[in-house]
Amino acid sequence: MRIGLYPGTFDPITLGHTDIIQRAMALVDRLVIGVAINRDKGPLFSLEERVAMVEAECAAIIAKTGGEIVVHPFENLLIDCARDVGATVIVRGLRAVADFEYEFQMVGMNRAMDDTVETVFLMADARRQAIASKLVKEIARLGGDVSRFVTPPVREALVARLGQPKAR
Repeated sequence: MRIGLYPGTFDPITLGHTDIIQRAMALVDRLVIGVAINRDKGPLFSLEERVAMVEAECAAIIAKTGGEIVVHPFENLLIDCARDVGATVIVRGLRAVADFEYEFQMVGMNRAMDDTVETVFLMADARRQAIASKLVKEIARLGGDVSRFVTPPVREALVARLGQPKAR
């Protein structure tokens, strides 16, 4: 069984994330979505809220693909998380060249720690490449409409946390 690990903070999960998840499902038998407990990032949503959002978004993907997706919170090293869940592939989404530089360094470090785990880079659909959780939160904080970047349930969670978008 090919097990892949797609790690991230998912604060919140966006249409860019779900695009990568759908693409990754074609490559593995089981995809583990690793929801990082990253205290340094100061997430808007709690771990429990982020896990629930990811599970809800993945339910539709599972229904569509028939694949297996498991949501797994983690706080240890990514390579240790991969070992914990039995993943032989780490899936990473790329948006821009700047992402690649950081990811290239991470691959080198992960390979030094465990050369049996491969990293696969996937590009989101061109319509989704600019979407970043950080930017989605900023738009929502400033009263903008994020409905083009997240699903309705995630938009509602943002509105509940940050308030309604301003009328334009």
